[in-house]
Amino acid sequence: MSAFLPTLTERRSPWVTFTSREDPWVAAAEAELRGRGGLVFRVAGAELDTEARLFRTFARDLGGYFGYNWDALVDCLGDWFAQGDGNQDVAVVIDGADPLLRADFLELLVWSLCAGAWRANFMVDADGEPHEGRWTPFGLHFVLLLDHTSPAAFAERAAGHADVSGAVVGGRLLLTLNADDTWGGDALWPPVGGHGGVPSPR
Repeated sequence: MSAFLPTLTERRSPWVTFTSREDPWVAAAEAELRGRGGLVFRVAGAELDTEARLFRTFARDLGGYFGYNWDALVDCLGDWFAQGDGNQDVAVVIDGADPLLRADFLELLVWSLCAGAWRANFMVDADGEPHEGRWTPFGLHFVLLLDHTSPAAFAERAAGHADVSGAVVGGRLLLTLNADDTWGGDALWPPVGGHGGVPSPR
């Protein structure tokens, strides 16, 4: 089961983790990433209440330009050259992500983060084909910190996209692409239950 614990330093799923802001794993994982020369970016969840504000906030806080739509966000995340030297591993932490539970675009957001992370970690294009030339894979993971909402409350909707699978493990909601339905899916996912399902919290 340890192979399915979240990570900020290994190029493997889960790509998106919902967890409590009190979770000690977060500070330890951030410290490990920074100790290896990686970058941590923080985004305020309160600024992600509409699609337009989400796109503006991501463009501003992550330092990239992209067309304001979900496919363009995936492209921007998967081809990260706006910050650092383009070879550093990156974690994006969304503070106070509780309001996203009510967002009608939650499924698209989680899919976009998973797809962008998978492309970055394995440096593939939109068809799942390896990039050629100057692009180098880099670690990219997303952590959504919750102030008062249980990660399990997000499980059904966060994994609502057909290409996303999720599981609640150790009190955290872990999400990745579904191996059965999309390029680059994780054949080992989810750690409990069947592909595409959201196991009940234990």
